Amino acid sequence: MEVGSSNSSGQLSGRVVDTRGKHRIQAEVKRLEQEARFLEEELELLEKMENASASCKEFLDSVESKPDPLLPETTGPVNATWDQWFAGPKEAKRCGCFIL
Repeated sequence: MEVGSSNSSGQLSGRVVDTRGKHRIQAEVKRLEQEARFLEEELELLEKMENASASCKEFLDSVESKPDPLLPETTGPVNATWDQWFAGPKEAKRCGCFIL
């Protein structure tokens, strides 16, 4: 940083030069220009893409049309006695638990 220079009469000129601040500002401007350029390129790519909802609907239709290989295909319970564990009590006063 240069704080003015004296002229022939010994007076200081009132000029202050801050080279570090100037370079910092130039670097920030360059970074902002680079970010703006990146965002413009991304916006152009987004404008070229088809609607996401149409793609999602197509994907959802293809997934729903195929059965899940990890889930067994059953039309009803394999063992009817297992249902008693998942059903609520038939009479409310018979239930001794406090969770239900």
